[in-house]
Order: sequence, then C-alpha cells, then structure tokens
Amino acid sequence: MSPTTGIVASQLHQLIYYHLDNNMLDAANFLAGRLHALEPRNADSSHLLALTYLRLRRFKAAYDFSQKFGASGRHLGCAYTFAQACLELGRYTEGCAALEKAKGFWAGKMNWKKHSETSRRHVPDAPAVYTLMAKLWQGHGDLRKAADCYVEAHKANPFIWDAFEGLCRVGADLNLPNMFKAPVEVVGVSAGGVGVPEIYMDEVTSMPQPLASQPDFNQQILTPSADPFGAGRSVSAASQFVLPDPTGKIALLNGLRPHSSDWDTPTAKGGSGEDDVAMGGVGLEIEDTMNEPPAAPNRRFKADQPLDFLDKPRQPALRGHMHSSSEAVAEDTLRPGVGGHKRTISGQTSQASSAAASDPSAPPRRSNRLFGQGTTTKPTRSTADTVSSLAGKVDRTMRAAKSATGAKVRPASTVGRVVSGNRKIMPPDPADKEREKRTTSRATERSAPMALGVTAAAMQKPHAHPPPVPDAQVEQQAMAALLDNFRHLAVGSYATTRFDLPKAIQTFRSLPSAQRETPWVLAQLGKAYYEAADYRNAEDCFARMLKIQPTRIQDMEVYSTVLWHLKKESALAFLCHTLRDQDYHAPQTWCAVGNAFSLAREHDQAISAFKRATQLDDTFAYPWTLMGHEYIANEEFDAALTAFRRSVAVDRRCYGGWYGLGKSYERMGKLEEAERHYRIAATINPSNATLLVCIGVVLERLHNRKAALANYTKALEITPTSALARFKKARVLMHMRYFQDAMMDLEVLREQAPDEANVWFLLGKCHKGLGEKSEALRALTTALNLDPKAAPFIKEAMEALDDDDEDESEED
Repeated sequence: MSPTTGIVASQLHQLIYYHLDNNMLDAANFLAGRLHALEPRNADSSHLLALTYLRLRRFKAAYDFSQKFGASGRHLGCAYTFAQACLELGRYTEGCAALEKAKGFWAGKMNWKKHSETSRRHVPDAPAVYTLMAKLWQGHGDLRKAADCYVEAHKANPFIWDAFEGLCRVGADLNLPNMFKAPVEVVGVSAGGVGVPEIYMDEVTSMPQPLASQPDFNQQILTPSADPFGAGRSVSAASQFVLPDPTGKIALLNGLRPHSSDWDTPTAKGGSGEDDVAMGGVGLEIEDTMNEPPAAPNRRFKADQPLDFLDKPRQPALRGHMHSSSEAVAEDTLRPGVGGHKRTISGQTSQASSAAASDPSAPPRRSNRLFGQGTTTKPTRSTADTVSSLAGKVDRTMRAAKSATGAKVRPASTVGRVVSGNRKIMPPDPADKEREKRTTSRATERSAPMALGVTAAAMQKPHAHPPPVPDAQVEQQAMAALLDNFRHLAVGSYATTRFDLPKAIQTFRSLPSAQRETPWVLAQLGKAYYEAADYRNAEDCFARMLKIQPTRIQDMEVYSTVLWHLKKESALAFLCHTLRDQDYHAPQTWCAVGNAFSLAREHDQAISAFKRATQLDDTFAYPWTLMGHEYIANEEFDAALTAFRRSVAVDRRCYGGWYGLGKSYERMGKLEEAERHYRIAATINPSNATLLVCIGVVLERLHNRKAALANYTKALEITPTSALARFKKARVLMHMRYFQDAMMDLEVLREQAPDEANVWFLLGKCHKGLGEKSEALRALTTALNLDPKAAPFIKEAMEALDDDDEDESEED
C-alpha cells in the first residue's frame, strides 16, 4: 500500500461522515464504495458501505456487505448493521447470533453524553445493542428473551423509550415506581463532570468570559485536551486553558499563575497581547490606588513640554509565569522595575530610558513631576498616570486623523522610527507649535473625565458576582425532573397497554398543558377513549391532534375506525383523501380507505384496501384484523380465520384478532372454540365489556345461564352504561324467572333507549310474568308502533297474554 493510501482513506472517512450527517445518502454511498474499493479487506470500509445501504433502505445490500465481519462478530459496527438488516429481512436468529458473538466489544459500554452537535459515535453501546436484540427476539417469537433484553436496555439507559414500549408490547408486568431512575454509570459521569465543558475561574471575585461567546470556542472543544466527552480523563486548569501569545517567544514563556488578578481572566484562545495597556498589570495598580488619596488635578501642558509620556505605550506585561525558585531569582536580577521600560512607537525598548528608570538616584521624569509622582518609589502607576496614558492615546488618534485629512500638515509626532529602536530627534516646525499646544490641551481636558469614568468602572467591575456555574447537583436535579416527566408519560402509556383506561385517561389529562397538547399525548388519549368505547371524546382528541400536526400519519387507522363507529361518512372520506395526498404508500392510509368502503357496505373493495395495507407492512396487525371482519360480513369464514390468525401471529397481544377468531367460530357453530378464543381475548383486555358479553352469549347458548349471568353482571360492573350487557342480563333473568330483578334493568334500558322496540317487547313480557297484563299490553303496543316489520312476532305475544303456560325459555 502506498504512503498516500492511508491519507486518502482518512479523507474519504471524513467525507462519508460529512454526507451522512447532512443526510446526503447517495453521495455517502458513492464515497463508501470508493473507500471499499481502496481497502476491500478493511472492516471499517465494509461497515461504512453497509451503513449507507441500510440508511437507503436497501437491506439486502446492507446484509451482504456487513456479513463478512458482522456475522462472525469481528467488528461491532458491522455486527450492528448486519443485525439491523436481519431485523428488516426477517432473519431474526442470524442477527441475534451476530450480536452475541460481538458481545466482547459492547458489553458494559456506555456512550452517555458522548453525542452532541460536534461529536458522533457511529458504533453502538450496550443499551442500543440490547434494544436491537430485544426486537430480534420479539420478531422470532421468544417474548421472554425479548423482555430480558428490554429490561437490560432500560436499566442501562432509562431514556430509551423503545425499551419501555417493547416491555409494554410483550405484556411484561412493570413496577413503574422503581423505573426511570438514573443508573449508577450516568450518575457517576454527571458527578465527575465528564462530558460537561468546564468554566475556568481565577478567583471568587473574578468575572470569567462565557465560553460560548469566546472566539474559536468550537475549535477548542474539538481538541483532545478539551474534549468534554473523554471519560476518565483528569484535566487540570493549566492544561485546559493555554494562553497563546501572538508574539511567539512570549507564548513559549507564558503559563498560568496560581493567583491571577481580577482582570486577568483567561479565554479559550487567550487574550490579545498587542494592546497598548496590558491588562495583566492594571488590576494590581488599581488595588494600590484604591487606598491612596485622590490625585492632584491635572495641569495644563506648556507649549515646549515634550510629549514622550504620551507617545510611548507600555510594554504588555507577561501573564502568570510559573518558575522554580532559581529561575525566579535569575529573572528578578535581569528584569527592570515595572513600568521602567520605554518603548518607541515601533515597539522597541529604549536602552537609555531603561537605564534611567533602573537608577534610583536619577532625578524623576518631568512627566512624573507634572502629575505629582516624583516623590513616590512605587513601581505601579496611579490613577492619574493611567488617565494620562489614555489621554495620550486619544491625542495620537486625533492627530493621526488630522494629518491624514489635512493638505499641508506635517505629522504631529516628531519621533522618527528606526529599525534599531533608537530615537532620532526631528527638528520641529515652528508653525505647528501653537497648533500642537492647543490640540494637546483640549484633548487632555476631554479625555481626562472619560478615563476617570473608565477607571472607576474598572475598580467596581471585580466586585460583581460571577455567573452561576452548573454543578453536579444541579445537573442531577435536571435529570431527575426529566426522568419524572418520562415516568408520568410511562404511567399513562402502560395503563393504556394494560387497558386500565380510567387511569390512563386521568394520567394524560393531568399532564401540564405544554405536554398534554402534543400530538403523541393526544393520540394516546384518543386511543384510550376509543378502547373505552367513548367515541365522541376520542374523535375530539384526534381532531385536536390534527390541528397541531395536520400531516400526522401514525394512529390514523384508529381515528378512521372511530369515524366508522360514529357513521361519519363525509369526515371519513375527507380523512382518506388527506392521507392519500400525504403518504400514498402508508398502511394507515389504506386502513382508512378500507374503513370508508366498509361504512359504504362495499365489503369487497374494503377487503382489497386492507390487503394493500398488509402488502405495504405485513407486520402491521390492525389491517389483518379489519380484513377478517370484512370476510365475516361476506360470510367467508375460512378466509376470516386465516386473516385473524395472521393478526395474532404478528402480535400475540392483539385481542382484536382473538376476538375475531371467536366470532368466526361462533358463526360456524363451534361454540366451545368460540368460548376459548373469547376468553383469551378477555385475558388480554379484561376491561372490555363486549368480550364478556360475547362469552355470556356463548355460555347461554350452551345452556349455562348462571355462568352467562355472571359474565353479564361483570360486564356491567366494568361499563355501567353498556346497554347490550344490561339487555342480555335482563333476558337471562327472565329466563330464570327473576322478573323483579329483570324489571329493574329494563326500566334503566327504557331510559337509555326509549325508541328501541326490543326493549319495549321484553318489557311487555316481563310485565306478563309479573301478572301485569294491562302494562304488558301497553308495552307491546309501543313496540309494535316502533317496529311495524316485527308485527307478526309482537301480535303473537299479545295473543298469548292469557296463556300462563308459555315456555319462557323460547328465544326472542
């Protein structure tokens, strides 16, 4: 392999990740093909190529390219991609075997807080692998192993919602108060600060600049030394914040001193060392001047006064040197006093000025005498000295602007710049003396108050309170609040899957409005109302959901069934058109179309629509169930049995499929088989009153009226408003000659359904059993008026009012 092959491969890796992150899958697949051609024996190349095919939903190609290193478990990325392809292709055992062989790579691995806008992990950790294994075992039909894998995934990472929903789908018994707790690994990571960018602070009174607002901060967090996702890495403050200096040599000498000044706040890329006034020394000078009396007022300058102190910027002080004791002594010997160096405008140090400043017996400078500083020996500068420096800077700026715009004006500065840094005195122009005098005086008077205000503000700034820094306790509190929110959603979702519908409805309705008025919560609430046979409230929930998310496809099959029960043909037809325009190839769309045809009594067309839905997704149990009901309507019971069996094969907890099998066997006259399948459905959904009524009907036909009465009574306990259960119970009571008890139920039914002929007919027979013939005749007459088509049966009952030996066991 040539030396450039590795570099080319590295560049291709970066390009592939770039295109994957930006969802340019075709380009990523093309580049992955080039990489695989360059390194055909490299497992990483095979992984990237298979990954691109997987995201393009070309599962067979992903299976083929990841099989070599994935099926054997030699590469975790290939094994994970291979297992995902097996899940889509239905090869569940192969996927499970591949993940088991690669267990040495992912067991105990945790990528907590290692995914962000600037960091990716293209290989999974243990919770992700456990979740995929659970789905594979669930597809294979081994629900126990699937539940075990889901439990491990949830224990490792409680934020994987797929793991919780999987446990609900397999019918596991969950103890929700003990769930959704932060695992030990996550708590340790948060407490240790791993994965959180640290904020450096000098002292308690310092004001650090926020890292997010610092220049080039994004480049800093990508470096290995500042990686916020490096687990188990101990990084000191000195190694985190290296302050580079643009001058080169100073950058090699600079370090971090243990006690920086209040002004010396480091940044991610370091402060600029090119300022005229170095921030490293101002803080100390201000501390010294805070305890001194106010400086004397400024004196006006004379015309022949030299402006050296205005033209010489101070040398930036070096920040935070960290030396040994010998190095400190040597440096103190060679270093002149603070503020003793004089620099030309070019930045070179004047030797004469340095020598003069280092001599204690030398007379004070004239500029120092002007500001009353000639008698002090402090190396720091006073507030007035700082003011004069700032005034000099303003003066130089004004003079430079004036010289740039003037036609025949000489430069204001009379100091010439030479390479050596020495000064060359230029003869001043006599015509400029008076102008310079006036300009300097006015500039000093204007800049002095401004500089004093700046200095006062600088003295007050270090006393401000630092911004709050998030610590481990605050982060754990935030995580606890998030997990508590997850727990509330889990309570409602688990109650729905366990068909504890009142609890589910109450839980979802008690959520805060910000969470309650979301598409997912409204869909769950609508399905809970649907299972409770409260179709009006279910329709309202789904309508509100569509206002928030008009393009939603999920759960629309349930909404179409709600409209089917409400007999709303127009609304159902409009929903079908909307879904067809949004996603023509979604199985939910064809479920809605099938319900629309079923409501129009076009059962063959409905069957065709449901078949199309199963072709689009044969693992979707709901269209299989609806198709079976359409076959029953066409009295094609064998085809109905096939459809219902496919439904329960896809989802063992689909109680609708078991109910359909029981209904098919009941229509075929196989009452024992019907009872068995009804009971399976009632075991899955014990809160459904209709299932209990169906069991009671079968038992009644098997002449087991006591057991039938018990089922009807239980159905009324679950749903007191069930008119069908109350009617069946009243009829069984009449057959058992408990007319008084039957009369109580019939009076309730008369209030619920005053226009139902069967209720009045049964009420008349009950009055006859109680010996109330006049009331019986009135009830039968009302039934005759409500249903004239049943006139022969009703007249026969009226003629038999005087017959006391009527067989009460006759079917009505």
